[in-house]
Amino acid sequence: MMGRIFFFSFLIGTGALLMAALQIGIVTPLMGEPYQASMFVNAVIGCYSIGTPVAFYCLRQNHLLKGVMGELEKAHAQLAEAHEQLSEKASRDDMTGFLNRENFFSVMETTRRTITHGAMLIVDADHFKKINDTWGHLKGDEALLLITNAIRKSLRNGDFVGRIGGEEFAVFLPGASERDAIAVGERIRTSVELLEFRPDGEIVPLTVSIGGATAGKEPTTSQLMRAADLRLYDAKRNGRNCTLMTTELVSAAPTGKSVTAANNMAA
Repeated sequence: MMGRIFFFSFLIGTGALLMAALQIGIVTPLMGEPYQASMFVNAVIGCYSIGTPVAFYCLRQNHLLKGVMGELEKAHAQLAEAHEQLSEKASRDDMTGFLNRENFFSVMETTRRTITHGAMLIVDADHFKKINDTWGHLKGDEALLLITNAIRKSLRNGDFVGRIGGEEFAVFLPGASERDAIAVGERIRTSVELLEFRPDGEIVPLTVSIGGATAGKEPTTSQLMRAADLRLYDAKRNGRNCTLMTTELVSAAPTGKSVTAANNMAA
């Protein structure tokens, strides 16, 4: 690179010498000044002893500045990437990788503003305290990760999920009807029920209870969550390991009377 800079500096000095020669040979006589050979000698000395070094210095500084700017751009890109990774990490639950509670509801609010209809499911692991108390929290974490994976595999494209409590998850299904929501809930419930959790070598059953609600734009997110929560409580009282849905939520959370159900037993 230094060779190229020197070459272009020499060309600049030569260009300056040519301009000086034209002035000495043509312009000076036209102005009535006598031609003197010393003028050309001084031009040669000046162009190559001053012009070329100055050009070399300027070109070299420009090259160094480009290098610095390139490094700054690279550092800026790395910083932006690191910031994006930190923001992504801060928005997710460390264990499950799902959205954390705050960001789940933030994304849900944003999504609901762009669609006309959707459904919410709340998924809660059954008897999870017993698992922690019997086999310890490490095995409890193992069971939770199995449930997490079952939920993830059961969702449709565009659905998203957050961990909103210790063993409680919320799922939002953009555009889903009540029938769609029941189908997703049942897929989750069945997938969890089929898991093989072996904390002591023998299979220990894992199940979840699921409550859900569907709504258009009018009900608030809080109302939608409360409606889904009520169905979750009903599912727990109904024997657990089942999916319960409200009818369409209009503007306020429904009572416990208007319910449709799908589970692994007659309901």
